[in-house]
Amino acid sequence: MTESTDQTTDLLAAVLADLETVVGGIRPEQLHDPTPCTEYDVAQLREHVLGWLTTFASGFADPDGQAPQASSSGDQAPAGSPADSAAAVHAAAGTLTGALRAGAAARPLRLGNSAMPGEMALGMILWEYQVHGWDLARATGQPWSPPAAAAEESLGFAPGMLTEDYQGDGKAFAKRVSVPASAPPLDRLLGLSGRDPGWAAS
Repeated sequence: MTESTDQTTDLLAAVLADLETVVGGIRPEQLHDPTPCTEYDVAQLREHVLGWLTTFASGFADPDGQAPQASSSGDQAPAGSPADSAAAVHAAAGTLTGALRAGAAARPLRLGNSAMPGEMALGMILWEYQVHGWDLARATGQPWSPPAAAAEESLGFAPGMLTEDYQGDGKAFAKRVSVPASAPPLDRLLGLSGRDPGWAAS
């Protein structure tokens, strides 16, 4: 495990600890509220986030880096109470960070028939969970304050993934939102990822 991977893993662990708190704080009456990730309401986004986290954890923990075929869509998420959701994040985060600290990022992560370098997948996961954690926190009126260093790292990673094929109308990521260069790192990462840092539930 390289020093860089070790640092990224530590930052991801901090982000996922915050996510555990957020999913545990979602109230039943908020489940069908809108989120900044416009294709999902709170319940759907929670399921998406938990499903993919479980998939990533299983893939990195597998000796061959193979995520379970049945869950590679990210749709199989633990359901139940807020406490159940928080426990699911805690368990998956423990599996994921444990595998990463044992060197799993040195091999490809395989999702179905596709594969990507493990370190690239780790960078993608750190970025995605900062943004989706913010989506859930903002939609449910909860704080979201992962380490600024996590956003700084993702600001160096994300532009390489946000090509014209992936960002714009009808694509995986919405158009970039203009954010002042002096804004906090997380706000700049949100704008880069097509989010308005000032978004508020109506």
